Formats: sequence, C-alpha cells, structure tokens
Amino acid sequence: MKTQFPSGKDIVRTWRLLDAENAVLGRLASQAATLLMGKHKPAYTPFLDTGDHVVVINAAKVRLTGRKEDQKVYRRHSGHPGGLVEVGLRKMRATHPTRIVHDAIAGMLPKTKLGKHMLRKLRVYPGDKHPHQAQKPLALPAGK
Repeated sequence: MKTQFPSGKDIVRTWRLLDAENAVLGRLASQAATLLMGKHKPAYTPFLDTGDHVVVINAAKVRLTGRKEDQKVYRRHSGHPGGLVEVGLRKMRATHPTRIVHDAIAGMLPKTKLGKHMLRKLRVYPGDKHPHQAQKPLALPAGK
C-alpha cells in the first residue's frame, strides 16, 4: 500500500474566524498556529502547507495572564550599532495592537520558508470589522 500525499489541487483551504476578545494570548496563538499549519486535518503533512486561512478579530482586547502587561518587552534591532529598540506591552497595545497577536502566532510557526508561507494566510484586525465576509469564515471559540 502506498502512502498518499496531498498535492496542491487536493488541499482544501477553509476560512476560520477567531474572536480574541477576552481570550488568553498564548491559547489563542497556539490554536491559530494549529489551524495555519493544518494539524487539525487528517491529511496533515509536516513538509507541506495544508492549513487554513485564519482571521483574528478584536486583537486589541486580547487578555494576558500574570504580570505580562507590565513586564513583557518586545525587542527588534535595525542591524546598525545601537539599533536595539525595546517597546513595552502597554505601549505596543496602544500603538500596534495587532502586532501583539501576530508576533505570538508567528513565534509558534516553523522558522522556515514554509512557516513564512503559512503566516501569509493570517489576517489580524484590532476591532470586530473585517473585509473577509465574502469568504464566509467559520467562527470558532478562541483560546478557551
């Protein structure tokens, strides 16, 4: 018996909608990463992108546990000497609320070309409005 591998035409991608309001960030991110990778499907293959499109709404209202609101720091570097930029979570939530959820989900995906391809299927919005009504996304309970 031969092992069947899904090819490009065999992969069915559905649209999923996750509401991040009052959802814990880590639980939401792991659920979204599982959907993006396709691990919830019986045809999951580690070296193929079999995942679905994920739309996350209300990213500005995501919840964090413990003292992360005061202690968590986001770091990036420009590549130039002295180019380290550190931004606290409170300021990040005020300026770029979608980046909190986006970075958490990106951190749970593979750090390869395949992971970057999976991340392109993620859309994050700060409020409850999104332009993907035509795709009829299936609403799922997020991070519960």
